[in-house]
Amino acid sequence: MAGGFDVVVIGGGITGLMTAWNLADGGARVALVEAGDLGAEASGANAGSLHLQIQYPEFALYGEDWARAYGPCLGFLKASLDLWQALSERVGEDLDVKLGGGIIVAQNDEQMRLIARKARIEAAHGVETTLLDGGQLRALAPYLTNTAVGGGFCALEGKANPLRATPAVALAAQRAGVTIMRKTTVTGISAETGGFQIATSNGLLEAQRVVNAAGARAGEIAAMLGVAIEIDGFPLQVTVTEPVAPLIPHLVYSAAGKLSLKQAANGGCIIGGGWPAALRANGTLFIDPASLTGNMGVAAGVVPKLGQMRAIRSWTAWVNGTPDWRPILGEVPNRPGFFLALFPWVGFSAAPMTAKVIAELVLGRRPSTDLKGVSVLAD
Repeated sequence: MAGGFDVVVIGGGITGLMTAWNLADGGARVALVEAGDLGAEASGANAGSLHLQIQYPEFALYGEDWARAYGPCLGFLKASLDLWQALSERVGEDLDVKLGGGIIVAQNDEQMRLIARKARIEAAHGVETTLLDGGQLRALAPYLTNTAVGGGFCALEGKANPLRATPAVALAAQRAGVTIMRKTTVTGISAETGGFQIATSNGLLEAQRVVNAAGARAGEIAAMLGVAIEIDGFPLQVTVTEPVAPLIPHLVYSAAGKLSLKQAANGGCIIGGGWPAALRANGTLFIDPASLTGNMGVAAGVVPKLGQMRAIRSWTAWVNGTPDWRPILGEVPNRPGFFLALFPWVGFSAAPMTAKVIAELVLGRRPSTDLKGVSVLAD
């Protein structure tokens, strides 16, 4: 199969699909190439958290200088969560988007001090985190453990349903005219006069511009054009419990261990937080029992009623990440027409804004937000 397009987008996760959709809405002839199934890695297999605040484990590990460097990304994420709230109407399907707020739970005074220091940096970038003592915390969230000494509440965080979101965006992109090529592996890219040739397992494509939204494979794709980027794939796992009566209206974190916890619309409690999955020699993933028990232990320590529930399913996902957490967004210097659409670690949350800004840049329009301080390409 051969074809000529204005833009070829590589990567069929939610960021690639939304970018292709926005480009087609802007009048471009767009093809999207995906090596497997749409949303089969991070976009369809993540826990559905909509993050905004600086993540506590990284703040505790890397410190305030790291957090200040990452701080400008908060405004970008805030704008993306605004777009998430309008996305159900835009795609014509309920995506279970709820911004009920995020709570990070502290079990001792030192954790509270770190939460307070983190909150000051967040406030400098327009994100308010309210500090709560133990009584205030339990008044807001009575399902939490009575051993918690306090916490921080960010009202703008929440959740969406990744099993609905990515397919709905894919349908919207197709309706807009995007040519979607599933199970099509990119095997080479060459820069030609006036554009690019993209060799794939299903034939040669030609495009004036290329967008690399390949997530965990983005480094491999970029290397085809001699571009080196610091990004890698990390195997993680998530678990869901049996459905129970409404209990947890918030996105819950723990300062005592890695945790993201929320309750889905069907009553299942989704438990994640960045615990590693195991990797087989052939490259496939499987559930790591040590991560499973560790994750469940942290969750039950924050919400004791979880200890009475049955876990019914666990699954794995490849998530892309960078050492400094900074996004890699925009046109690559010295590679005109080659764009990177990569927001590491919290790419699901950032997808609507990432797609909007990248589409604007590809179409030669002024971006909706200044990427200086956000993208490493704008430094």
